[in-house]
Amino acid sequence: MGRFPLRTALASGVVTVLAGIGAVAVVTEASAATVRAGIPYVLVNRNSGKAMDVYNLATTDGAAINQYTRNDGAWQQWKFLDAGSGWYRLQSVHSGKVLDLPTTADGVQLVQNTDRNDARQQFRLADSAGGLVRLINRNSGKAVEVWERSTADGARISQYQDLDGTNQQWQLIPLAGTARTFTNPIKRNGPDPWLQHHNGYYYLATTTWNSTITMRRSATLAGLATATDQVIFNLAGRANGCCNMWAPEFHLINGRWYFYYTAGQNVPDYNPTQRLHVLESAGTDPMGPYTFKADLGSDWALDASVLKVGANLYLMGTYNAGGSYGQSNFIQRLSNPWTLTGSRARLSSPTLSWERQTGAVNEGPEPLYHDGKVMVVYSASACWGPDYKLGLLTLTGSDPLNPAHWTKKSTPVFQRNDANGVFAPGHNGFFKSPDGTEDWIVYHANDSAGGGCDMNRSTRAQKFTWNADGTPNFGTPVRLGTTLTAPSGE
Repeated sequence: MGRFPLRTALASGVVTVLAGIGAVAVVTEASAATVRAGIPYVLVNRNSGKAMDVYNLATTDGAAINQYTRNDGAWQQWKFLDAGSGWYRLQSVHSGKVLDLPTTADGVQLVQNTDRNDARQQFRLADSAGGLVRLINRNSGKAVEVWERSTADGARISQYQDLDGTNQQWQLIPLAGTARTFTNPIKRNGPDPWLQHHNGYYYLATTTWNSTITMRRSATLAGLATATDQVIFNLAGRANGCCNMWAPEFHLINGRWYFYYTAGQNVPDYNPTQRLHVLESAGTDPMGPYTFKADLGSDWALDASVLKVGANLYLMGTYNAGGSYGQSNFIQRLSNPWTLTGSRARLSSPTLSWERQTGAVNEGPEPLYHDGKVMVVYSASACWGPDYKLGLLTLTGSDPLNPAHWTKKSTPVFQRNDANGVFAPGHNGFFKSPDGTEDWIVYHANDSAGGGCDMNRSTRAQKFTWNADGTPNFGTPVRLGTTLTAPSGE
């Protein structure tokens, strides 16, 4: 399909000036368009009503910039970086890369690239009617537009002679002061949560207590509350782990997701049959598809997670250490994400009084890294009591397999708060905000002191900070229904 032959005559903002025997089209110059540096904007095209978008949530150099239905995701947010003398680079909040027009040709695809601050990446604002603007590229002198006046999702954004057409006009919508919010819980009936943010989406998996492994996803944290659980793997028929799926976790290792979970046989007393297992993804989508990869051990164990120290991988989990140690956390080397090697070592046991309330338990070890410090946050005391809580281990030696090289904090780091109506907070995970600047904890908890260790536990999330010594400060578990600011970069 060719270009519109009458686009010059149809373009708004064009003044016809008689000069001698000819007519010359003169385009109005910029006069008042301004932006605030560092504030994220959504750019909505006047003709289509759709937003400038990093297509398919790409983070790579050369990725296409197209239009898409507005959703205010980080991939539709742009910051104006001052390049001096009225020129700006437009930086994606999602990828950190800037808009780039590779050539001066009409119709060339607008892309994102690493910031070089050269003329291809610099734009000035030209005023249009109604407070809208055009983006004029410094290298080509042409205007950014939606090609062929398309109104379709995925339509190409390119450049053409500046005619002030409606497909070249953009509304700049500042998002400062309109931060997204959410309230807990982000999933009811969601015990043992694991949450990750990847390529523009939050992915959440929780215990199902049946033969299915499910996951839900959302572009916003608030959206997880109503997102649909999708079955990503069915355990039915597996002799060694058909049922009672607990404590899922998925880790991106060497370009594939490894999905760790606990499952056992379909027997009334499920505890003796529970084992650790792992799936492997076909690609980089957290939702799979997955294939079964391996059983991890042959005795009772639960709550698998993966720790990385240097170049080495370790499986952590919970087992019966026997004797006075009881239910404890263990650690064992992995030669790859699905193969155990060497002997299992005891990582921690319930030795302190606050780890032995209702029942003597250490379980759910989770890795946490900060400023070169390697830590493990674990759950302590019985999950069927209100005093289930979190403790902290710090690697203070060089050998993760040596219990003496770990130091246990003498007090809990996260526990019940009666004033806020939060009981038994535990079995946590960690995730980063979409822009990578914030640290968040996800955990489950009960609404009352009488809550049990069952499917009534709900998934909750909140931001945390760091103490001066490099250890986490999780604060106090917040009351359900409290309005919280969403993670930075949404």
